[in-house]
Amino acid sequence: MTTTTLWEGSASQIHDGPGGYSGVEATPEWAAEIKRLARDRGATILAHNYQLPAIQDVADHVGDSLALSRIAAEAPEDTIVFCGVHFMAETAKILSPSKTVLIPDERAGCSLADSINAEQLREWKADNPNALVVSYVNTTAEVKGLTDICCTSSNAVDVVNSIDPDREVLFLPDQFLGAHVKRVTGRTNMQIWAGECHVHAGINGDELTAKSKSHPDAELFVHPECGCATSALYLAGEGAVPADKVKILSTGGMLDAARVTKSKQVLVATEIGMLHQLRKAAPDVDFQAVNDRASCPYMKMITPAALLRCLLEGKDEVHVDLEMAKRAQKSVQRMIEIGNPGGGE
Repeated sequence: MTTTTLWEGSASQIHDGPGGYSGVEATPEWAAEIKRLARDRGATILAHNYQLPAIQDVADHVGDSLALSRIAAEAPEDTIVFCGVHFMAETAKILSPSKTVLIPDERAGCSLADSINAEQLREWKADNPNALVVSYVNTTAEVKGLTDICCTSSNAVDVVNSIDPDREVLFLPDQFLGAHVKRVTGRTNMQIWAGECHVHAGINGDELTAKSKSHPDAELFVHPECGCATSALYLAGEGAVPADKVKILSTGGMLDAARVTKSKQVLVATEIGMLHQLRKAAPDVDFQAVNDRASCPYMKMITPAALLRCLLEGKDEVHVDLEMAKRAQKSVQRMIEIGNPGGGE
């Protein structure tokens, strides 16, 4: 399928292929047209930290998924264009049920959110009827609707600590974040779902060890979804890396740490789109990826062509069943009531 559009007298073609929409370059003219179309549609553009730099730069707000969803709920615009993956746009719809929420390509999924579905969670709950379910926000609306309390990577420890220590906890879906929470809380009555983000899981301990040895003065910013998070703590425990240089952080936490770091170099273990915001936050610091191949293909489906199509055609709209949204909203609200709602990832 080919859609043709004109702006400022020049023709561009948007092509829909198996890898997403293409055919448009992120030129200054494109950026100006995106801004004009957003104004005409009464839309605000949100971009996740893992998006392409050009998408981040044209957005009205950039951040993690939960922070963006909360911005969406407070924004005066009636239309939200969420440049991220599908569960993120769903969360925005859950918190803004009366608004139109668009995602530039509805095929942008998430391997972590897909690692558990509602039927699997129902069966897990049936096997553990007295347990309380804690779900990372990186889950579908249907899973959130079956959840007792949501959490983010920055407040997962606080959420689990808020639960009666005698109450069993089912934590899902990320096994690496779950292991981190279990290690910090010391909780023994906590079962962890064996899910993972394929990008974060692929950043392994050997890579982190090799990179840290070749950059001995660098700080380490490590996302708790990473397969190398345990290795980072091991390096600190063994004295291979000073403990104060190892920081297990959400994406929002990384930005906060970047603004105050005294280090000249920081090794970053997360999806490489994060480097763009880190470099903007601290331009004098040398930020390097632990794994420069850690790029999420789903995040990168939100291309300049996809965003242009979205604003031209009002596609793709995200819908969440109203009753499901009400149940899901309760699990998010319980998290916020605990305090420190933190970052989405």
